[in-house]
Amino acid sequence: MIRLAFAPADLAGVRFAHSPMVEVIASSVALTKPDQFWMYASWRAQVRPALAAARLETFRAVLARPRGWMPDFLTPVPAVARPLLRDELATVAATPLDQVAAEVAYAWRGIADVPPVIARFDRDPAGGLAVLLREIRQYFELAVAPYWPRLRAAAEAEIAHRARSAAEDGPRALVRSLHPTLSWDETSLRIGHGDDAVDFGLDGHGLTLMPSGFAGPKVFAMTEPTQGRALWYPPRGYGTLWDGTGRVAPSAALAALLGPTRAAVLTLLAVPHSTGEVAAELGLAAATASHHLTTLRDAGLIAGSRVGRKLEYLRTGLGEQLGGGAG
Repeated sequence: MIRLAFAPADLAGVRFAHSPMVEVIASSVALTKPDQFWMYASWRAQVRPALAAARLETFRAVLARPRGWMPDFLTPVPAVARPLLRDELATVAATPLDQVAAEVAYAWRGIADVPPVIARFDRDPAGGLAVLLREIRQYFELAVAPYWPRLRAAAEAEIAHRARSAAEDGPRALVRSLHPTLSWDETSLRIGHGDDAVDFGLDGHGLTLMPSGFAGPKVFAMTEPTQGRALWYPPRGYGTLWDGTGRVAPSAALAALLGPTRAAVLTLLAVPHSTGEVAAELGLAAATASHHLTTLRDAGLIAGSRVGRKLEYLRTGLGEQLGGGAG
């Protein structure tokens, strides 16, 4: 069990981010552990042929986890909430080469038969890192990019839910009920099972919560990086990501209560959408989408907030109670 010292005052330092590199690393684990990550069977079936044909020897070896540990430099805690892959790869590329070599070697510690692509990091870390970065881009395009809209939508829905809960129920809602293996006792956040505890503190850093559609049943803790502390965890409803388009249909009961179109709008607004986005997603005229949004807003089921130049709508707490069980 990991015990992260985390007092109520530290809630002010909690923030969220959705990271392409976290999805890369988490998906690589899900790819190689079908027994633990059974919920990704359809995704594995779709991506394995393309990945089998790709030359990704360095990527596979570095992420092989023969000792159950992954190099930390691959998942820097992002400085912004929604980093691009190229920005995160630039951060990875800037990692000191001695750190790259040491972390790759540590991941393979005690293994007698080290692959040549791993041994290269000891004598030529710059060359090994350049190949690794190129293969990460290739892996992302094959295994993650086709699913990125639904991964981002799930993360956005999770972040919006947590923000709304914090606004309505107080900042403790940010960490309450994140995951069945997490508990918070007002002094520390406890992660995992077992009696033996490994203690860490925030050490002046904030805590970044990073919903990942590929985290599956697991919570991954980043406790030692100099950029801060972070948790990867599955967003609510992550299992529906791999069913059809990933959009949840409204229940028959909700459709009977509100009408099918209005029920579809309310269900869609588990994630923030503008009027134009609602219209495009549901195949409605802009005026029709606007009419339904106004009706739902006047009923207290959704609320609008301005994000840049867009007015985006999201379910309120009442709307969440009504529409949250729609799928």
